[in-house]
Amino acid sequence: MTTSESSSTRPANNVHPIIAPDDVRALRRAHQQLEHPSLAARLTSVVGTPIEIALKLLPRRWSDALNATADKAIKKALEAAMTSINPVPQTEPYNGMHKLMGACTGAFGGFFGLPAMLIEMPVSTVIMLRTIGEIAHSEGEDLTSVDTRLACVEVFALGGRTEADDAADTGYYGMRLALAVPVASAARHLAGSGLGGDSPALLSLVETVASRFGAALSNKAAAQVIPLIGAGGAAMINVIFLDHFQHVAHGHFTVRRLERTYGAEVVQQEYQRLD
Repeated sequence: MTTSESSSTRPANNVHPIIAPDDVRALRRAHQQLEHPSLAARLTSVVGTPIEIALKLLPRRWSDALNATADKAIKKALEAAMTSINPVPQTEPYNGMHKLMGACTGAFGGFFGLPAMLIEMPVSTVIMLRTIGEIAHSEGEDLTSVDTRLACVEVFALGGRTEADDAADTGYYGMRLALAVPVASAARHLAGSGLGGDSPALLSLVETVASRFGAALSNKAAAQVIPLIGAGGAAMINVIFLDHFQHVAHGHFTVRRLERTYGAEVVQQEYQRLD
């Protein structure tokens, strides 16, 4: 086959031979949302100090406290996912309402400092889960399904990308692969026993997700320790934090919707071609 013949096998104008043009564009948006998270950069634009520098301002003792908070927050999110995420009638998620609620909890944390953040973060995480569930529903997910509910919890790990992940070129599908075993184990346990007891399967899922979520939580805490950030700045930080995970959720559930339509292998191949 000649070079010209080979190149002609790929349709022009970004038209995929299988995936509809609108869905190709949706996949491109999802790729941007999932592979180029901008939480640290957006927080830097608000506080005026690079988050890498702000992280150094965090007292050492806060690292353990933040890790414990991430663990507690994900436990609360998993419990809420299994008990209180319900189908909603609207076709578009109420992102704005949840951002307002997030701003209020962020203002509380900013006014009373880091100790208050450790209190409000589990609350903020459940608020975030609500909007993640609405985004999932808007992309055609069945919120009565254990698989969908666990996919909502996955968003907290997918949105907690670290510098180590970027250095190792760990993309969206790589992170989904890392989550596959703990998610599958948790799903089997939940199907048979529910949330009761300290199941190793559930603990493994919480630890895996919390380890990722903790990275994003550290960035948020670092931004809030900047001198003079105040309640207003903390409210804005919480809005950015929530908006970040909303974008990740939109990307995640867009990919899952396309996988249901075209098959996981076709979508993954097209997604990875965008890298």
